[in-house]
Amino acid sequence: MSNPSLHSRHGVMFAIAAYTMWGIAPIYFKWLQQIPALEILGHRIVWSFVLVLALILMLGRFDRIKPVLMNRTYMLRLTLATFLLGGNWFLFIWAVNNNHILDASLGYYINPLLNVAIGMLFFSERMRKMQLLAILLAFTGVLIQIISFGSIPWIALTLACSFAIYGAIRKRLPVDSVTGLWLETLILLPIVLIYYGFFAEAQSFNLIANGWQLSLLLVAAGVVTTAPLLCFTAAAQRIRYSTLGFFQYIGPSLMFVLAVFMYGESLTADKLITFAMIWTALAIYSVDTLLHQHRSKRA
Repeated sequence: MSNPSLHSRHGVMFAIAAYTMWGIAPIYFKWLQQIPALEILGHRIVWSFVLVLALILMLGRFDRIKPVLMNRTYMLRLTLATFLLGGNWFLFIWAVNNNHILDASLGYYINPLLNVAIGMLFFSERMRKMQLLAILLAFTGVLIQIISFGSIPWIALTLACSFAIYGAIRKRLPVDSVTGLWLETLILLPIVLIYYGFFAEAQSFNLIANGWQLSLLLVAAGVVTTAPLLCFTAAAQRIRYSTLGFFQYIGPSLMFVLAVFMYGESLTADKLITFAMIWTALAIYSVDTLLHQHRSKRA
């Protein structure tokens, strides 16, 4: 008989592992800074495709793929979600390698608040007053940056919106994470092969011509993509989804620390004000979630 407390502790450890890996991912992409972002994205798709296929075969889940492939509606939705995810991956890699890690961090801080707004607008989820206040604060922070400083945090907003909409589409698809990731890479694979065959100038895909260190780093793109997702899935199976949400701040917090203290990105006044507003909004959102959970338990 399984121990619920131990089961939950394992879930917490998996959640911390997942968001920590996502948070320190910029270090990996910085190591590949000499490779164009599109080529890194290509490697990420190809090696994730290979690694996840191996996992599916090992887990004996190949029977889950055909029902999705045969359902036209599912495939159309999954294709739309896939292009949003591919765009998100590309922009994140480009942002990291062009010294915009702070913008990426801001985007993933905004993401959970955007998820709440999407839940209300498209899934008829009720929004509590404190949640509404948190979203208004976040919106105000971005608005102050645009009006007072004339700068639009387009990287942060694009990353947040693309991932939030991707999540909303995937939420309605009855496809597990591993199968979904493999199908997503399968959809993108032909585009990658066409790009490498006809448009890519560099030869980074020719692993024989590269040094072994670079080749190993490029192949590791599959692990960098897949490992945190598997940990996230394992965590989601063991702890409440609302509890899991509290760990998502680990990722952007680590990115923030890396950007400022490791890579020397400048925390300008406009970014500092926006970050302060977002942090306040997230604090209100977190307290509201805790209070709501406590009241639900008592009821």
